[in-house]
Amino acid sequence: MKFTLSWLKTHLDTDASVDEIAETLTDLGLEVEEISNPAARLRDFTIGKVLEAEKHPDADRLRVCQVDTDEGVKQIICGAPNARAGITVVVAKPGVYVPGIDTTISVGKIRGIESFGMMASEREMELSDEHDGIIELPSGEVGESFADWLAANRPAKVDPVIEIAITPNRPDALGVHGIARDLAARGLGTLKTTDIAPVPGVFPCPVSVSIDADTQDQCPVFYGRLIRGVKNGPSPAWLQDALRAIGLRPISFLVDVTNFYTYDRNRPLHVFDADKIAGNALRVHRAQGGETLVGLDEKEYAFEPDMTLISDAEGVESIAGVMGGLPTGVTEQTENVFLEAAYFDPIRTAYTGRALKINSDARYRFERGIDPLWTPVGIEAATRMILDHAGGEASEVVVTGKLPETARAYRLDAARVQSLVGMEIPEADQRQTLTALGFKLEGDMAHVPSWRPDIQGEADLVEEVARIASLTKLEGKPLPRVTAGVPQPVMTLKQRREQAARRTCAALGYNECISYSFIDQASAALFGGGEDATRLENPISSEMSHMRPALLPGLLQAASRNQARGINDMALFEVGPAFDGGEPGEQHLLITGLLVGHTGPKDVLGASRPVDVFDAKADAEAVLAAIGAPTKVQILRGAPDWWHPGRHGKICLGPKKVLGLFGELHPRILEKMDVKGPAMAFTIRPDEVPQPRKAAATRPALELADLQPVERDFAFVVDADVEALTLVNAAAGADKALIADVHVFDEFIGGSVGDGKKSLAVTVRLQPKEATLKEAEIEAVSAKIVDKVTKATGGVLRG
Repeated sequence: MKFTLSWLKTHLDTDASVDEIAETLTDLGLEVEEISNPAARLRDFTIGKVLEAEKHPDADRLRVCQVDTDEGVKQIICGAPNARAGITVVVAKPGVYVPGIDTTISVGKIRGIESFGMMASEREMELSDEHDGIIELPSGEVGESFADWLAANRPAKVDPVIEIAITPNRPDALGVHGIARDLAARGLGTLKTTDIAPVPGVFPCPVSVSIDADTQDQCPVFYGRLIRGVKNGPSPAWLQDALRAIGLRPISFLVDVTNFYTYDRNRPLHVFDADKIAGNALRVHRAQGGETLVGLDEKEYAFEPDMTLISDAEGVESIAGVMGGLPTGVTEQTENVFLEAAYFDPIRTAYTGRALKINSDARYRFERGIDPLWTPVGIEAATRMILDHAGGEASEVVVTGKLPETARAYRLDAARVQSLVGMEIPEADQRQTLTALGFKLEGDMAHVPSWRPDIQGEADLVEEVARIASLTKLEGKPLPRVTAGVPQPVMTLKQRREQAARRTCAALGYNECISYSFIDQASAALFGGGEDATRLENPISSEMSHMRPALLPGLLQAASRNQARGINDMALFEVGPAFDGGEPGEQHLLITGLLVGHTGPKDVLGASRPVDVFDAKADAEAVLAAIGAPTKVQILRGAPDWWHPGRHGKICLGPKKVLGLFGELHPRILEKMDVKGPAMAFTIRPDEVPQPRKAAATRPALELADLQPVERDFAFVVDADVEALTLVNAAAGADKALIADVHVFDEFIGGSVGDGKKSLAVTVRLQPKEATLKEAEIEAVSAKIVDKVTKATGGVLRG
């Protein structure tokens, strides 16, 4: 939205500077995007007087002029045909930038004679396209600033132009009057109000208007009148200057009037050449589909069903709310004009403009919403302007339909400003602000003006009050503490564990993935899901039809895409929810990591190797330690079938308390997910990790053993199919209070142990807490260990 300072002052009585106005507009929510001030770029040009003008000795078309300036008489060579003694000119001295030719003037020689400046034309100063000669001023004192002279004699030439960004909810600011209203409410001036008296019609309108019954929701009301005997032609200079300043091209007076009110009052209008309306009747109706019209932009448009059109007896003549048609457009020969002021539905107008790819000022305003109650006033204002400048006489106004109802009121609660905004504004100031913005107050009820469709509740009233009071006055205040003393941690235990897991995985060299919670049915079925309970009612696509039962499908899909692009070594992880069903609570948080390829790139030392199960186990244990899991756990078998049956483990606190799983993924799964294996993974359920018994903000005291530990080695001969973990768990359970650690250090198969047998050697670490162990106590614990292992594995102590 563009407007000039002088245009604004026709609605606002103010002495504020351009900078003050711009700063206030931005503070009001009407952000200033650009200020174009012609006076600023002309400030260095001064007025001079040509004392002498003689022909250049070496050039027929050049003259050597002696020009009186504020720095004395300067010699300037000029090639303009009107350069002569006695005229008052505009001088650019050395060092002055000339915008029209993008040049900074300097002292130079022209055909051997020095020139100390330049006398400018209007085009060189970007005042107009005139360049037949230098500027001749009718008045002005030598040394006077040319910008000051223009401000006093031709203010339109140096009128600052302000451009603001309009949010979709502020259609009232698409008119200069609405902008002036906001500034006046802030106190930057006084809003000028003008009563627009109705223009009496001197004859019945010969053009009738009708709205089809099924189109009244798209065009609730239509005002029109015929003005006969007008003399169309160029607009007055002030109107042309105003339109040019905001980037519009003056066309003819009748068209310029409609453009003027579009920007002045946010009231789009349209004019038809009445002599070209077939049948002297206009009909507003829905398009049937297939109709065509050549618009005012000389492009042909074909219409889809339900678009709002205006037609005469021969066909479509206008696209309602978007653009008029060329066949009934006004020209300089137009003598009888039909003036239209209607209200069109914003949503339908937006659909039509978007479908036809027409971006017009009318569409821009109608689709955001104009003031429907100013429709009858707008036609009277435009009629008066046409009669005053183009002559003629007006008919009676023809009205079809009725104005849409916009009346609504909301309660003004002065205390809500403090609660919603945090500003203390006296109630009297709040009421005064709303009154200045056009609201009518009856008690504590504020009636919304028709030009503010964005006001839809009590909170909007508070926003208006705060906006005018200026949110820059809002002071930051700390929230009061609910309880005294040190505040409780903000993050929950679950959130802290989730954060710790992410940091640990990243520290281990994993890259985090964030995948969709929706996957295809086939992938979900591979991991125990894909049932109707997790199926989406309205999926985005067939590849996102079910809620994921695990995080592994998303990570495997990411791995497949990377392998397809030549990236074969990956460490990926994700932290997020998986879903057991479609009801609230049927979801759980998972931490999942995936290893594919090698541990690192090839190197001369050969340190790179394929990832294995123990890499996944080590990483799983690191994550569990980071989230506070107990250090003593059991590794059991029995994972779901997407894990390799012999290369996996469940990390448990007991047979039914599973903290996580690790291992190699089944080759069948990798094949179906299009991943080149093998691939190792781990999945941890942080919700299954027991919460600490004591919730304290400080760490517990460090406990160090002050007694010497004792280690004893045992070698057992067991069947070849006995798992080492079974033996380790049995030994550790012999005395849970005294045994601190059990680990395997040797395996021997064959030889003297016999066929179908193997020897497993373990080290058991005993850590006393109360007194140093005696030999008898050690022997007693050793006997328990042998007994436990024998019962659990059927093995015997190797001799």
